[in-house]
Amino acid sequence: MPAHRSESLVFTVVVSVIALLAAIPIALLLALSGEPGTLALAAVLAFIPVGPLVAAYLWLDRYEPEPRSLLAAALAWGAFVATLGALVVQGLGGFVAGFSEQASLAIVAPFAEEATKGLFLLLLLIWRRQELDGVLDGIVYAGMVGIGFAFTENILYLAAAYGGTSAEQPGGLGSLGATFVVRCLASPFAHPFFTAFFGIGVGLAIASTSRTVRWLAPVVGYLCAVGLHAAWNGSTLLAEGVGFFGVYFLVMAPLFALMILLAVWVRSRERLLLTAALDDASRRGLIPAEDIPHVVDLGARRRARRFAKQRGGVHGVTLMRDYQQAAVELGYLHHRVLRGTAPPKHVERGQRFVDQMHHARGQIAFPVTPAGGHHR
Repeated sequence: MPAHRSESLVFTVVVSVIALLAAIPIALLLALSGEPGTLALAAVLAFIPVGPLVAAYLWLDRYEPEPRSLLAAALAWGAFVATLGALVVQGLGGFVAGFSEQASLAIVAPFAEEATKGLFLLLLLIWRRQELDGVLDGIVYAGMVGIGFAFTENILYLAAAYGGTSAEQPGGLGSLGATFVVRCLASPFAHPFFTAFFGIGVGLAIASTSRTVRWLAPVVGYLCAVGLHAAWNGSTLLAEGVGFFGVYFLVMAPLFALMILLAVWVRSRERLLLTAALDDASRRGLIPAEDIPHVVDLGARRRARRFAKQRGGVHGVTLMRDYQQAAVELGYLHHRVLRGTAPPKHVERGQRFVDQMHHARGQIAFPVTPAGGHHR
C-alpha cells in the first residue's frame, strides 16, 4: 500500500475508533431520552435535513473530491465525539463552576461545542495537512462535522419536545412539530455555518505564506464561530424568545447568504486555479497539455468517463477516473508549490501522482474535442 494511503488509512481508523467509543455513551444517553418509538420518530425527523445538506457540501467539493472515508469520519466525529465532548464540558461547567442554565446556553455551550467540532479540523491540520488545500476544503470538512453534530443534537431536542420537559411544556405532537420546524427546517444550517468560520481560518492558514496568518487565522476563525454561536443561543433568552427571530432574520440569515456566496465564489475559482497550475505543470513535462481540458472542466470529465466506459467498460472508466483524480491532485499540489505553501514530502507525493497518471495514460483515450482533434 502506498505510504500516503497508509497514512490516510491510519488517520481514518484512529478517528473512527474514537467515534465508535464515543458512540457508546451517546447511545446510552439517547436510550434514556425517551421511549423507543419516540426516539425512532425523532431520529427520522432529524435525518430529513441531513441528505440535502450533505449533497450541498458534496457539490462544493466536486473539483477536488475529498476522500469519502474522511468525510464520513467528519460526520461521525460531529455526531458522537463532538457531541459527547460538548455535553461533558457543559456538565462540568454547571456542576463545578456553577454556571446557570442561561449562562451555559449563551456562553459555555458555544465555546465547548465549537471547540469539540473544530478539533477534527485541527487534527487534519496537524496530522493530514496534505488533505487540506485551502478555504473550500476547510468549509467542506467543517460542514460535515456540523451536520453530524446537529443530527445527534436534534434527536435529543425532538425527543425532549415530544416527551415534555415540564408542566408548562407537556410535549406532544404540537411541541414536536414546532421544534422540527425551528431546528430541522428553519435552521438546519446553524452548526455547519458556525463551524465554517473555523474551517475558513484553517483554510487561510494552509494557503498563507505568513507565519502570523498561519497561527492567527484558526484562532480568529474559532472566535468568530463562538461569537455567532453565542449570539444565536443568547437570542433565545431575549424578550421571552422573540429576540431569536430578530437575530435570525437580521443577522444570521444575511450572514448565511454571504457564506453561500463566498463558498460558491471560491468554488468558481477552482477551475482557474487548477488550469493555471496544470498549465505550468505541462510546461515542466508533468502532464500533456491536451489532457488538461478533460481534467479541469467538470462536464468534460463526465464525457471522458462515459467515453472510457464505452471503450473499456468498468475497467476503462476506472482508469480514466484514476487518471483524472491523480491529475487534479497534482494540480492542487503544484499550485501550493508555486505559492510556497507546499505540504511535507510534496516531491514524493507529486511523483506518486505522476506515476499513477503514467500508468493509466497508456490505456485510456479521450473523446473528440470541439475543435475536431482526438487526443491520445
